[in-house]
Amino acid sequence: MEFSEHIKTANVENVVLTRPFHPPMKGTLCLTGHHLLLSGRDGESSAQLLLLLRNVDAIEKRTTGSSGTITIKCKDLCVLQLDIPGMEECLNIASSIEVLSSLEDVTEMYPFFYRPSNLSLLDQWGLSSPEQDFEHIQTLTDRWRLTQVNRDYSVCPSYPPALIVPGSIDDETLAKAAKFRQGGRFPVLAYYHSKSGKVIMRSSQPLTGANRKRCKEDELLLQAVIDGSELGYIIDTRSQQLAHQLRMTGGGFESKSSYRSWKRLHNNLERGKVLQESLIKLTEACSDQSHNMDRWLSKLENSKWLSHVNNTLSAAGLVAECVERQGCSVLVHGSEGTDATLLLTTLAQLILEPRCRTLRGFLALLEREWVQAGHPFQQRCAHSAHSHARLKHEAPSFLLLLDCVWQLGRQFPLALEFGEALLLQLAQDAYASNYGTFLCNSDRERCALGVKEKTHCLLQFLSSPSEKERFTNPMFQPTELAIWPSVQPQSLQLWRGLFFRWTQDAQYLEEAREEIRNLVMQSRGRGCGRSMAPLETDGSMTPSRVVDC
Repeated sequence: MEFSEHIKTANVENVVLTRPFHPPMKGTLCLTGHHLLLSGRDGESSAQLLLLLRNVDAIEKRTTGSSGTITIKCKDLCVLQLDIPGMEECLNIASSIEVLSSLEDVTEMYPFFYRPSNLSLLDQWGLSSPEQDFEHIQTLTDRWRLTQVNRDYSVCPSYPPALIVPGSIDDETLAKAAKFRQGGRFPVLAYYHSKSGKVIMRSSQPLTGANRKRCKEDELLLQAVIDGSELGYIIDTRSQQLAHQLRMTGGGFESKSSYRSWKRLHNNLERGKVLQESLIKLTEACSDQSHNMDRWLSKLENSKWLSHVNNTLSAAGLVAECVERQGCSVLVHGSEGTDATLLLTTLAQLILEPRCRTLRGFLALLEREWVQAGHPFQQRCAHSAHSHARLKHEAPSFLLLLDCVWQLGRQFPLALEFGEALLLQLAQDAYASNYGTFLCNSDRERCALGVKEKTHCLLQFLSSPSEKERFTNPMFQPTELAIWPSVQPQSLQLWRGLFFRWTQDAQYLEEAREEIRNLVMQSRGRGCGRSMAPLETDGSMTPSRVVDC
């Protein structure tokens, strides 16, 4: 396809742009296959707009007489307005943006064309691999092995080719167990806890159905995870009622009689349409200009976004507690095992594992638990909060994860090596990016389209020395202790840096954070200032008192 086919009007003069933090700007509007550009006419070369069209979530057009106005609502929640002289030009530009912002062919998206001078396609793609993770585990135990049973993606289309499984289970058993799990997502290792030797596994639901079918291979696989005398926990991210309903349509859950060494706990987490509607309602509340406190609080409560944050952190804390305090291994799953399951396995590792709290370690964690593990980014992040399209598979699961991580960072300001700037960058790139990391829905799709050979890796770029400084938390002090999140109402706050990112208040907050950063760096450079060691109690970290700027 030629992009020019969809560009009816490529250039328009005397367009006026209105956007947050800037005075109105008049200039020349230029539309390309992937970007909307506006160059100012005030003599300053820096006065310009470069908007990636993939970032456009919805547009509204209005014509009056011989001119028109286009309101562009972006996936990063920014809202822009273009006043365009000429009704025909306005309609043409709007039509072109609508088409070019919703291209379905992945190979036509901008990451396949992005070629910065400081990056090479020959650079390493990614920060981690199952092979590297297994090498680390080998230094701790010999009970696990690396299997290539999925090397051609025939056992599980959404898993990577290599997986870590119990050493006593052969590939034939794994293949049969996969047929008993939705989408072939049989239980695999997500995390090995070096202190206790216990693990966190993840999978999809078992296909027991109404007849309560059994699979001896699946039972053997889970039995191999724990010794016969031990107890393991299955954390089902659905309500007990929903799990029973899904059994009538072919899904189900592990029965007590077949999995005697495992205790099943239901911890319901919303997903899919419910999460998407929650984000939409929250965004609408944040854009309410009425300045009525009662109305604002009512809308915030009705969105239920903070309830989702609360429930997710509570469930992740439960997973971590089973491993750290109960000394038990855990299997996490819901139905498909690609959303709520990954939320819990990721956050539990962040709570327990110091390596995951470094900048590089956190990015590697996201790559392992979301990119490689088969979170369908292409489907989930097709639209954000402004689009009028309500696609079946959309859900801000990854955005919810980043919000939960922000809550942890706020409660433990010294524990994470990375700061809010990294989370905001990830939130933006998940929906629209120059990089190929979040393209497609699985490793299989990325392999088929040559994503790793033809695009640059976002995670590799964010962890590079040239970028690391702007994402690093200057107050970071590593600790080997677990960081247990508080989910009390007073402990959770709305992530203003994201949801109020384009308001005037957010600009002042960013300036205050930068000033604090400079003061901390100056203090450390002089070797003065008090030690900022975390509060330690009974082998864990508790949330410190945080003062917002």
